[in-house]
Amino acid sequence: MIITRTPFRISFFGGGTDYPDWYQEHGGAVLATSIDKYCYISCRRLRPFFKHRHRIVYSKIELVSGVDEILHPTAREVMRYLNVNDMDDGLEIHHDGDLPARSGIGTSSAFTVGLLHAIYGLQGIMPSKKQLTQDAIHIEQDMIRDVVGAQDQATTAHGGLCHITFSETGDMTIRPVILKLERRAQFQSHLMLFHTDIYRTASDVAQGIVDNLSQRSAQLNVLREMVEEGLGILTGTGDIGDFGKLLHESWKVKRELSDDVTTPYIDEIYEAMVEAGALGGKILGAGSGGFMLCFARPECHKTIRERLAPLPFVPVSLESHGSQVVFYNP
Repeated sequence: MIITRTPFRISFFGGGTDYPDWYQEHGGAVLATSIDKYCYISCRRLRPFFKHRHRIVYSKIELVSGVDEILHPTAREVMRYLNVNDMDDGLEIHHDGDLPARSGIGTSSAFTVGLLHAIYGLQGIMPSKKQLTQDAIHIEQDMIRDVVGAQDQATTAHGGLCHITFSETGDMTIRPVILKLERRAQFQSHLMLFHTDIYRTASDVAQGIVDNLSQRSAQLNVLREMVEEGLGILTGTGDIGDFGKLLHESWKVKRELSDDVTTPYIDEIYEAMVEAGALGGKILGAGSGGFMLCFARPECHKTIRERLAPLPFVPVSLESHGSQVVFYNP
């Protein structure tokens, strides 16, 4: 039995520039962090006593005799990629998540990274965080052919507050953002997450953004520049509230990437949040639903929560470890 724990993530600036259709021509950059909410994957070998060879448990339960029969695309392609059919035993895989899927916090990539990590472990392999990142990107972009960027796999695998850059050659550089403990605590105390109660498939929303990349170069260049500006605010000594104001400007630009990024209902949530004292925020992920990030001074949190009730509020803290094996019993 092996259990992996892989964090979800929040992306602050630069989203959109991590799509290969963009960064392979222009380069890209993002500022993101993993958070203390996780995807757990438990995996164990199945001896040949059962009618099925593999059992995959998520929101559904699949009992199959071969990998090709698996309906869950990520589970199927990860098991193909790691040649599970060549193993003597079958596999039983369980997924549990602290937060719901289709919410803009990188749940799909956390699942991919966590499952890779678990099956590698059962095969006696200790993959590096770089390998987990590269394998997850290959599986999602090339094997499943989802319309996804490359920041989620890197952030969930590596963990921490990260400055990630993408070169035209496809190379990725992941730099941890180092903050003094007091600055880190101050930054963290301003973060709030609210769920909009809207679930969407990220690739459907992302397709509209990718289709418009060539017509949105001005907006994407601005979003990339905000990565450096946000870094400067975080690592500086000025008012941390400027980070929230920059998020507000970023949200206005992000809305221009596609008609699917926001909805009238989401706009109402955002306006109510700002009226209650938020300095800024954004819909996480591609948009159109999921979690709303709010950046506000701590003394405004109570008012904002009351104003946005009954939307679910999720306390959140920064995370530093990335994907980990938390239990292993050979």
